[in-house]
Amino acid sequence: MADEHLSPLDLAFWNLDSPGHPMHLGAVAVFDRDPERPVDADGLAALLTARAEAVPRMRQRVKDVWYGVGGAAWAADEHFDARHHVHAVRRTDAWAAVAELMARPMDRHRPPWEVYVIEGAPDAPFRILVKLHHALADGLRAVEFGAALLDQGARMPAPSAPASANAAPRKGAEAAVPAQVRTPGLHLPALPLPDPRQVVASLPDRVREAGRALGIGSAVLRASLDPGGPAALGAAWTPGGAERRFATASLDVDDLHRVRKTSGGTVNDVVMAVVAGALRRWMEARGDDPAGPGPRALIPVARRRRRGVRGGRGNRISGYLLRLPVGEPDPLARLRDVRAGMDRNKDAGPDTGPGAVALLADSVPPLAHRFAAPLLAASARLLFDVLVTNVPMLDVPLTLDGCRMTELYPIAPLARGQSLAVACSTYRRRVHIGLLADAESLPDADTLAAALHGALAELLDACG
Repeated sequence: MADEHLSPLDLAFWNLDSPGHPMHLGAVAVFDRDPERPVDADGLAALLTARAEAVPRMRQRVKDVWYGVGGAAWAADEHFDARHHVHAVRRTDAWAAVAELMARPMDRHRPPWEVYVIEGAPDAPFRILVKLHHALADGLRAVEFGAALLDQGARMPAPSAPASANAAPRKGAEAAVPAQVRTPGLHLPALPLPDPRQVVASLPDRVREAGRALGIGSAVLRASLDPGGPAALGAAWTPGGAERRFATASLDVDDLHRVRKTSGGTVNDVVMAVVAGALRRWMEARGDDPAGPGPRALIPVARRRRRGVRGGRGNRISGYLLRLPVGEPDPLARLRDVRAGMDRNKDAGPDTGPGAVALLADSVPPLAHRFAAPLLAASARLLFDVLVTNVPMLDVPLTLDGCRMTELYPIAPLARGQSLAVACSTYRRRVHIGLLADAESLPDADTLAAALHGALAELLDACG
């Protein structure tokens, strides 16, 4: 049975991957220890290994395909062994271990995911780090994968694999594939000739898509000519082995709602204003002047993939581009500026403007992705200065081997030429924020994480 092609955007993520800037996202879950028994990191790793075995997508790897030159497809890994992907780590400084592991590229010849059980100090909570290549999952799919490893997910029936995922062909299925494409060793989809009437009927949609792509491309070009944000958020190009820093902050959802009720807008607007205020505080602490053009934040927006689109099960992400008002000293004025900018973005829609750059992947043939990836990776800094993403999370009590999950910090990939990626997720009335930073350019990530608390306190004081 034919393997499932990577969607255009997933193919772009796969080709953007490099040793110095791996394109994987992640999450760190923090669990309370069971007072009745010590933490058994090896036992937990064995439990997670068994659960990962039951998730069909986690048994697949990326293979090149002959049809659609330059493309790739998900295919069953004939040598899959989940023990190659799940590991126990013992480190006193758990967050330093997370930073080190997130900087480490994954084996591209195996299913692109890893899980680490991190056992810290004797009395400290233990942590589980889940790494997934961005080609495998966006934020929502990453939550689904992570949930399948927890007690609640393990009690539910395993999700069925897609027709092309890992299942043995049905009896007689091979007969449905034309003989000319049944070539050993090649992963070729059976492609019937298109109905001419369908081709003609689809022409208006193709014209609209081409026009939209042209509009997005023009907006991206204009945005790349705008002055960049603070130099402190830039990072030198590193060919490989780049070090990372990882820091966290946890904000009370009730505090964010209190600001929202006073000032209007959305909770996400308040979070963006908190990020802007924290960047201002952090720059002042470093002795940098926050005046001048603020950093350009790329804010991903999940989009539902339409039926019939090549690689229809994969990522489909658009985004908004927002210049953060770091130079504004008044916290409420910063929030008003953020709200106005986000309102403009929403009025225009997520399928237009420079933030929708990811949608251009649909307009690029597979082979062009391979040649364009190095150029795009090197030019990310021309479009945005910091990634700020909000990852949806199941807001129900979760456990692993009976131990309660208390915190969940998402981690976004760090683009080349940038020093900071900010990821947020809400769990149990707290907004957990994970900061992944380039160690050379932003060694003081902990200072920035602490500034998030200060920026929220400043907003609360201003609200009275």
